[in-house]
Amino acid sequence: MEEPIILVEGLVKIYGDGTEVVALDGLSFRVTAGEFVAVMGPSGSGKSTLLNLLAALDRPTRGRVSIGGVSLDAVEDLDAFRARTVGLVFQMHNLIPTLTARENVEVPMIGVGVGRAERRARAVELLERVGLGDRLEHLPAQLSGGQRQRVAIARALANHPALLLADEPTGNLDSVSGAEVIALLRRLNHEVGTTVVLVTHDLDVARQADRVLILQDGRIVEEHRIHDPFEEDLKAFAATGLGRAVLAGDDAARRYLGEAHFRALRRLLQGMGR
Repeated sequence: MEEPIILVEGLVKIYGDGTEVVALDGLSFRVTAGEFVAVMGPSGSGKSTLLNLLAALDRPTRGRVSIGGVSLDAVEDLDAFRARTVGLVFQMHNLIPTLTARENVEVPMIGVGVGRAERRARAVELLERVGLGDRLEHLPAQLSGGQRQRVAIARALANHPALLLADEPTGNLDSVSGAEVIALLRRLNHEVGTTVVLVTHDLDVARQADRVLILQDGRIVEEHRIHDPFEEDLKAFAATGLGRAVLAGDDAARRYLGEAHFRALRRLLQGMGR
């Protein structure tokens, strides 16, 4: 079996001294290099807690997280490990308002001792990769919400991380900007091989992943592999009242859609999974 970039074993996280809150309750899973994994679940299911533990922002109560073959419980300087291994993208872009896009991308490299010329070249390269080569010297206030989030993604990639973690990266964006950000993450995953783990409430966003983990009450209750986003949409439609009527050959659905559309859609639904 391929060595995982993420290995989670029996992960437990409990908050509180008096009344205990179990945020994660014995999670175990693995993510291989180059995967794009979405994590979904209702509020309070443990999604953000899981991301914080994967990002080495917190330590578990019990269990183990390994990133790139390194067990985090054996890492003394989590800040240094995170800076070189994990890229983070949050719902808020968290850009420094007084720095340009290029300077914001350079910031993580300063902390690991990258020289000025190399920092600048890397920042320019990354901003061009995310489609902002013409916005290098713009301040965050001069950029749209989607552009600011793309700068945040470029910043997260600055130190060549093995893993990119994103917590609701489209949560504050309109649908068009959100789709652009997800398309960018998908492209980075495909073209560069960046491993992505993304927390989202949006099913349309999750369908862009290779695999979806559903959390509830701190446990994985379902794991679903996405083979084809178009087929996933067909499956979702088949579960609706109209979808069931089309599959059943219902005359009312036939009249509503028109004969040609009805027949084409029915053939697609009947061919799912073949």
